[in-house]
Amino acid sequence: MLSFLPRIISALLLLVLAGCSAVQTGYNNAPTLLYWWLDGYIDFDQAQSTPVRESLDSLHAWHRRQELPAYADLLKSVQQQALGKVTPEQACTHVAQVRVHLQRLAEQSAEGLARLAPSLQPGQLRHLDRQYEKHNRKWREEWLDGTPAVLLERRLERTVERYEDFYGSLSDAQKTLLRQRIVASSFDARLAWAERLRRQQDTLRVLQEHRSSDRPAHVQAEMLALVLRSLEPRGVEARAQFERMLQDGCQTMAALHNSASETQRRRLVERLRGYEADLRALGAQS
Repeated sequence: MLSFLPRIISALLLLVLAGCSAVQTGYNNAPTLLYWWLDGYIDFDQAQSTPVRESLDSLHAWHRRQELPAYADLLKSVQQQALGKVTPEQACTHVAQVRVHLQRLAEQSAEGLARLAPSLQPGQLRHLDRQYEKHNRKWREEWLDGTPAVLLERRLERTVERYEDFYGSLSDAQKTLLRQRIVASSFDARLAWAERLRRQQDTLRVLQEHRSSDRPAHVQAEMLALVLRSLEPRGVEARAQFERMLQDGCQTMAALHNSASETQRRRLVERLRGYEADLRALGAQS
């Protein structure tokens, strides 16, 4: 559901949670992986390539130094609660901490975007627009196309997969619980679609306005504002839905965790401990 800029910002965070066996390899290669991912959207020219790589290397070094220890501490805190029952409020506390780190990463990313924006060419912005259209078709297929029953099953399958990665196989009763939570969810794909398009058009507009700019401080301020706007919905209705969805998510996490068996909770703790160890090892690397 994330649009272009938030996906750039969150990519490093997602890499470190990609799976224990892939954490260290994926994270250490993050600048290269992100470069090729971004290149698919922008199609960098030769003159842009070096500064973009330098910006990604700088972002990666900052993230390793400043953020990974904090992520590891957060995982340790979650482990301490995981063997017992949790409340939605406790779950939301951890979600709020993740949002703080995501904003820090966004702010740090703005400098690199400000270096790139004045060098963008009209053809590159057209390429970006076409990539938006391509990915939007896939988004619609996943979230909007199909009967309500089909869409429900898609969401349930993804949700079950996410939880089983941490808890192991879920029982039929737990899958029923998740189905009920999805049915009662505040998520509205039509609002999400409208917000996705708004973010994309905002990005294209701002990048177009600052092509060839010779005011670096102004461009950096504008890119920071753009990135921060991309983190959360702007419209009143979309913002209200976003907050309701966060609350729904916290309630679902708490309900599923409180239904977990002792074996499932031990598996969760083991997974979190493994992630914590990987993050501390990565943070210690120079």
